[in-house]
Amino acid sequence: MLSISSIRLPVSPLGPENPLPPLHTLPDPRGGLEMAAADAEMVAQLAYGHAESLLPYTFQDGYGRERAERELKTAVLDNGVLRAEFLLEYGGRLRSLVHRATGRELLHKPPFLQLANLGLRNAWFAGGVEWNLGTFGHTALACAPLHAARVSRPDGVPVLRMWEWERMRRLVYQIDACLPPGSPVLLVHVKVVNPFAEDAPVYWWSNAAVPQTPGSRVLAPAGRAYHFSYDGRLRRVPVPRWRETDQSYPARNEQAADFFYELPDGERRWVAAVDESGAGLAQVSTDLLRGRKHFRWGSSVAGRNWQDWLSGPGRPYLEIQAGLARTQLEHVRLAPRSSFAWTEAYGLVEVEDAHGEWAAATAGAAQAVERLIPRELLEAEHERAARLAIAAPEEILHVGSGWGALERRALAKRRSRALNLLATPFADATIGRDQQSWLSLVRKGTIPTPAPSLPPSSYTVGPEWRALLEEAEPTWFTQFHLGVNRYHDGDLAGAREAWERSLMCAENAWALRNLAVLDTDPARTADLYARAHALSPRLRPLTIEAVTALIAAGRAGEALALIDRLGPADRWHGRIRLLECRAALDGGDLARAKRVLDTGLVVDDLREGEDSLDALWWDYHERMNPSGAVRVREEHRLPCRYDYSVAQY
Repeated sequence: MLSISSIRLPVSPLGPENPLPPLHTLPDPRGGLEMAAADAEMVAQLAYGHAESLLPYTFQDGYGRERAERELKTAVLDNGVLRAEFLLEYGGRLRSLVHRATGRELLHKPPFLQLANLGLRNAWFAGGVEWNLGTFGHTALACAPLHAARVSRPDGVPVLRMWEWERMRRLVYQIDACLPPGSPVLLVHVKVVNPFAEDAPVYWWSNAAVPQTPGSRVLAPAGRAYHFSYDGRLRRVPVPRWRETDQSYPARNEQAADFFYELPDGERRWVAAVDESGAGLAQVSTDLLRGRKHFRWGSSVAGRNWQDWLSGPGRPYLEIQAGLARTQLEHVRLAPRSSFAWTEAYGLVEVEDAHGEWAAATAGAAQAVERLIPRELLEAEHERAARLAIAAPEEILHVGSGWGALERRALAKRRSRALNLLATPFADATIGRDQQSWLSLVRKGTIPTPAPSLPPSSYTVGPEWRALLEEAEPTWFTQFHLGVNRYHDGDLAGAREAWERSLMCAENAWALRNLAVLDTDPARTADLYARAHALSPRLRPLTIEAVTALIAAGRAGEALALIDRLGPADRWHGRIRLLECRAALDGGDLARAKRVLDTGLVVDDLREGEDSLDALWWDYHERMNPSGAVRVREEHRLPCRYDYSVAQY
């Protein structure tokens, strides 16, 4: 059975998207990586496909920690053995997978949806199974709607199809999920399509969050794993014991860690997380989905703080993950006008001797996975799903974004039918407000020009859009967007020229801000930001960037004066108060810094791995007590509320 339903849940509202184009280069975790442990294939895939920019996406950073009851639209598959629930408005996340006979929830299912800064676009939430396409990190579509439709197999089994246009990599992906009668596993067929004439770098990881108990164990058919650490080394380490600890038991380890299992050729592709009784979730796939990973937060104060924030106190979780490559720092090359496709299965596995010696435990788990879904049966289901994956949807159940339809229209102007795809249609009717001005550019060659005081609301990049903008009438708005396209293409001189022309057409904060990002001199950058902020003093993201630039230029007094002029909503925002504390310390106003620290800093979009809170704490106390950092740290312990620096090996 496939039905559309809804759930009521306390939800952290997404808030307004950040209208400033994300010009800063995406961080590259491979920088300076020592790769002696990598083989030739891994070295090549580590070197390939880094995305320089998040464009055309914008940051989703307008949320807070306040939650409000909201009704969320869901799609439900139920065959009497399993019940699967998908969040159609949040990336198609598989929120729940219940084993009917036992009533057991196989996934980590927080009682609320709390956003935090762990995604590519900032906003992300914990729980369930997420479908990550794009580049290193959680997908840009984690908090975005997907298109969804009903499709039927020849035997009448209903299939939930979800799909979207991934704008950063210019790929189409679809997810066909079904629960055949009596099936003990949820079948998920994934297809990623490159419709263009150039190779495309592909990053895919299916991340399943599961409850973590004191005796939880992660099992996979591997004797070695790859491990990245903060010292910049890639290690190939033994499994499960490393550094005198059994790493397969997440709750027994204090430090956060990732382990990417090296599955030998010929082994089935599976991973499982089981509890003290040996029961839990198994994920198994056809062979193309090669990688398997185990992630844990660790039992440190910081790890507990993150989990309490994301899920509520006393609800620890871990993740088991599956990807196209062996590690999450690699991209796989997808040939022109071709696709990758594989089938995943999720179900309850029960493993005898799950807590015995590793070889016996993994052998028992492999047998349990084979009983759950035999290899030949999964291969047959994959072939069946691949045939259905090219069929047209029968009934539209939910509408995603209009970006795929807009891109199809732009391609059609150049007589390309690359996005005229039967199985994943991008209909004109899906084009909404965010796409309307761009549709005008496609149809008429012009964009309606808003008042310069209004921030841009969306962006497009790519060869079709740059060509259209180069030919459009030069207004402050078209020149601004042309500069964004040139910047995205690496044409920095061309970007500067376009933004300067935008300013010649009309003084606007947006071109000034982009020129500030482009400038390499801290003093000039701060001056440009000050001009931009004077034109738009109530846009919080611009305020945060301007204050940061003033501090970087050594102008702490000006930063504090700007903060003092803000209205209450921005003046007391956590990120701005953090910057206030930094400016006060840099300016020598220790009393002001103390007031901020003593009243408590809560930064809603604190980034995973960010050490701003503890750095402020130690900096303040070292300035107050210049007797040496070691003594200060012994006498002024970091308060629990400021401990979010997750230590890894």
